[in-house]
Amino acid sequence: MKNYQKYQRGYFMPPVESLQWTHKEYIDKAPMWCSVDLRDGNQALIVPMSLDEKIEFFKMLVKIGFKEIEVGFPAASETEYMFLRTLIEDDLIPDDVTVQVLTQSREHIIKKTFEAVRGCKKAVVHLYNSTSYAQREQVFKKSKEEILEIAVSGAKLLKQLAEEDGGNFQFEYSPESFTGTEIDYALEVCNAVIDVWQPTPDRKVIINLPATVEMSLPHVYASQIEYMSRNMKCRENVVLSLHPHNDRGCGVADAELGLLAGADRIEGTLFGNGERTGNVDIITLAMNMFTHGVDPELDLSNIPELTELYERVTKMHVYERSPYCGQLVFAAFSGSHQDAIAKGMKWREEQNTDHWSVPYLPLDPQDVGRKYDGDVIRINSQSGKGGIGYLLEQKYGFDLPPKMREDLGYTVKDISDHKHKELAASEVLDIFQKTYVNISAPIELLEAHFTQGEQFTAEITIMVNGVQKIYHGKGNGRLDAISNAIKKHFDIQFSLICYEEHALQIGSNSQACAYVGIQRTDGRVAWGAGIQNDIIDASAYALISAINRSDLVNTRH
Repeated sequence: MKNYQKYQRGYFMPPVESLQWTHKEYIDKAPMWCSVDLRDGNQALIVPMSLDEKIEFFKMLVKIGFKEIEVGFPAASETEYMFLRTLIEDDLIPDDVTVQVLTQSREHIIKKTFEAVRGCKKAVVHLYNSTSYAQREQVFKKSKEEILEIAVSGAKLLKQLAEEDGGNFQFEYSPESFTGTEIDYALEVCNAVIDVWQPTPDRKVIINLPATVEMSLPHVYASQIEYMSRNMKCRENVVLSLHPHNDRGCGVADAELGLLAGADRIEGTLFGNGERTGNVDIITLAMNMFTHGVDPELDLSNIPELTELYERVTKMHVYERSPYCGQLVFAAFSGSHQDAIAKGMKWREEQNTDHWSVPYLPLDPQDVGRKYDGDVIRINSQSGKGGIGYLLEQKYGFDLPPKMREDLGYTVKDISDHKHKELAASEVLDIFQKTYVNISAPIELLEAHFTQGEQFTAEITIMVNGVQKIYHGKGNGRLDAISNAIKKHFDIQFSLICYEEHALQIGSNSQACAYVGIQRTDGRVAWGAGIQNDIIDASAYALISAINRSDLVNTRH
């Protein structure tokens, strides 16, 4: 690809090796979560949310368990300002929730921000200025000393206004574009801000290290975080926060490795919305912990509800393959995948285990509000007998013999392939019923009566070419007796190779279903099913259905 030479690695490695995080296997506890959906995720929308939409979104964030929510940049617009004032004046902020507001390190913006937050029970005032090499050189045209002074003067003004107001404020500082800043310089700026704020155990400060633009592999970001964590002043009184963006598609990896490297807190959005490629997706982060057996301390048990609200108020779309949330992330179309899932689910049922280990499903869909039928097994031309059989069993109660499942699988796949579409569960049921169940042509079973002596004697009433005929046959069992009657009067030969039956547990408890497979002398196998109120009648109808499907009967007899 042309022009690759014009790109250089714009990040800065720590001056000393910082790799202690590599010895940790997994994240063992949830970080502090801060949603920035209503600020960063809102400013990234083509049409930002209205006041009512922001309030609805805020209530949803509270409901699922966020204790820190960045509600906006109140000096940026009237809507942002009014949203914060509405939350405060209408007492919409629960006592255990802290709202966060963002301000540039500029005097008039800081003062406007304090006006907006006045009267709030508790709030984080989030101060930032850009420190990156590129922005110092190209945007601000200022020296390191001048950029540092912007951060320090803003920190002093925050402290002064907070003392004058007397409110319950916590301070946060972000060296924006941290990933493009020389690490020692970023540390110098953060430590200078810490010196101004003088954090204590009762009033900690938040130092947020954003991957404003993702510039490196995730392990580099982790090493940067570890170095900052180990060398930051008053570290025991600092909440080290991360705000990863997703420019390289590694936002989740950045956050996870950053937590291993010492971070305490994550700022991100639901579904990863945000400027450019978006922020880190908090749902993915939280569910990754959940599937490792760690409580993420967020209630994500109804993702369909979250998705509906998010798509409605943001006008954004959750991609079908988005981890944990997309419509297709639990769906299996592949026949081998479907078969493995079906067997895994059956194994769980038989073993009565509490632990989840189903092939191809890292998560129980029900834990996030999804359903097995319609979400897990999806039927198209790529599907297999296992998935199709599993769908019929779970949704409608039909437990087909394995070989019959295979036969039905080919039938369903051919129809899906011909129609070039996915088939709904109801369509699969319709194919099964029309193809296999109570088939009444070319011969129709009207009645069957049995007497038992040394053998069973069957008297069956058959409709052939519009004429009722009564046939008799004997055999070792009822089906054998009916088979012999049919063989004799139609001069045909076949073998009964499979018979299974069960009560229908779904839909109607009063009906029974039977399955019959017969084999012709040329080796071909035909399958039939019967559904009746009586299991004996169901078996007779299943046999007649199989015979009708075998193409053996010539009604000219």
